[in-house]
Amino acid sequence: MARAPSWGGLEALANTRLDPSRTNVLDRALRKAFPGGPPSDLAMRPVRLAVLSSSTVSHLLPAIRIGGLRRGLWIETYESPFGAYAQDLADPASGLRAFRPDVVLFAHDTPHVTSVLGPGVQDAEAARAQALTRLRQAWRSARDNVRCRVIQQTLMPVALPLMGSNEHRLSGSRRHAVPLINAGLRAAADEEGVDILAIDDAVATHGLAAWHDPVWWLRAKQAVAPSAAPLYGDLVARLLAAGQGLSKKCLVLDLDNTLWGGVVGDDGTAGLVLGQGSAEGEAYLGLQAYARDLASRGIILAVVSKNDAANALDVFDNHPEMLLRRDDIACFLANWDDKATNLRRVAETLNIGLDALVFVDDNPFEREWVRAELPMVAVPELPEDPALYAGRLAEAGYFEALHVTDEDRARGAHYAANAARAAAVSDAGDLAAYLAGLDMRLIWRRFDAVGLPRIVQLINKTNQFNLTTRRITEDEARALITDPHAIALQVRLVDRLGDNGMIGVVVARETEAATYAIETWLMSCRVLGRGVEAAVLAVLAGVVREAGGRHLVGRYRPTPKNAMVRGHYAGLGFTPLATDADGSETFRLALADYRPGPSPIVIAQG
Repeated sequence: MARAPSWGGLEALANTRLDPSRTNVLDRALRKAFPGGPPSDLAMRPVRLAVLSSSTVSHLLPAIRIGGLRRGLWIETYESPFGAYAQDLADPASGLRAFRPDVVLFAHDTPHVTSVLGPGVQDAEAARAQALTRLRQAWRSARDNVRCRVIQQTLMPVALPLMGSNEHRLSGSRRHAVPLINAGLRAAADEEGVDILAIDDAVATHGLAAWHDPVWWLRAKQAVAPSAAPLYGDLVARLLAAGQGLSKKCLVLDLDNTLWGGVVGDDGTAGLVLGQGSAEGEAYLGLQAYARDLASRGIILAVVSKNDAANALDVFDNHPEMLLRRDDIACFLANWDDKATNLRRVAETLNIGLDALVFVDDNPFEREWVRAELPMVAVPELPEDPALYAGRLAEAGYFEALHVTDEDRARGAHYAANAARAAAVSDAGDLAAYLAGLDMRLIWRRFDAVGLPRIVQLINKTNQFNLTTRRITEDEARALITDPHAIALQVRLVDRLGDNGMIGVVVARETEAATYAIETWLMSCRVLGRGVEAAVLAVLAGVVREAGGRHLVGRYRPTPKNAMVRGHYAGLGFTPLATDADGSETFRLALADYRPGPSPIVIAQG
């Protein structure tokens, strides 16, 4: 009798390179083995995705679901009836409304969107504007009728040229119109708060033939070829995971033969292959440049190397061709311990999960060791030629993001400063005296439009210090700005070592007369151990009192990652009220009895 496949085995298969046939087989096996969804002890995020299209997309849905499995998502999918997505959106009794999606993906084919164009059209600009207006109307219909996040797929350049290289001189040319419509799509999406699935970029990378097959288009109206389904599914899953805060946060780099050619302990700094003048040296610079650019948009950089620390640091400090410098690295570990042990130290030092790490190492032994010891760490399989390292890392899509904020750009410096703070505490030995000397200032203000992108980002990606792990859309967060029954606060922390940026979000709602229930309380783990929790409570209690509140009710809902805050409310003086069967706990604080204790943190309204 055949044994039922295990979740771990299916997940491992999802993380291999699968062709369309094997992708479909794996999807069927997954749904058969786990018809009720993933085991309850797994931290899989549920997502309900509706794909609305003017063409056939059923062949893409298994790949989307397997892409979700690869990225920690359990995706339920819905496909609109062929050619009837607009009616599906408008009809209150439609299958789409009954499905109640979290996300709608508009996967329009190019002939459908460009139907208003053609070589006989005289006012091509007006026709393109009309096409964009129709798309905007569909987005707004999804928002108004289904109230969910919206993703818009860009158009593939499938229209045939009528003039060749000077196609732009033909008014109404569909071939010429596609890149212009895609540019307009991106601008409109920014205005409307819609996310983009960049199929045109993927086509530019892999070639149109890899994504579109005229035979399948004519036979089955499949705009995306079946052979491209795994690529498509992974692109969609990346976006969905980014919206859930599941993208990776930290790039951990090996040194010898990864960031430079050669072994510094043997060859010395001057003998390394690095820099202009040789193809190999420039290849290593390519990976460094990509890592530096990732850091500039918010990815934390760390180093884990089997090396003498002084030798390794000498390259960063003194090699004239190094692009990365010591200050770019938030956590630098060069020693002779095994890589898995050092990766655990990186996660502990930076106060992030191991599942937030991507480890890049040229050595196949080290890669396999880390995969075996720490399966939650992402380890890309590198090609032999270092010229391909950066491209392979980018292709994997570990660092997919929807927005880049000022907080993101400063993240590496925040984590490096936090590591310096931790080292200073260790050296000083007197935590209270050290904290008093940090000159900490907690700056708070209510939700506003300026802070909204970072607020939504924090709410959707914070897992550890998160009392309820309640997620939120940007529209829901924006509604809290003017909600008279809600108190929504954003908090940042500044000290003498730097600005930590926005580190906390608290949302409380008046659920009964003079009682405010805390729906969301989350904080960045990089500020733990400094008394910030008590300072945030002092702010919240003051604002609630001003609003006429007399009680705060806090709820802890356990998840696989937030056990660290189980004692949060009890530690702040809340009285326990109830414990549910799932382990959720409810607490109450009478504000008449609450008095903030002494704190090294100065509180100010920003």
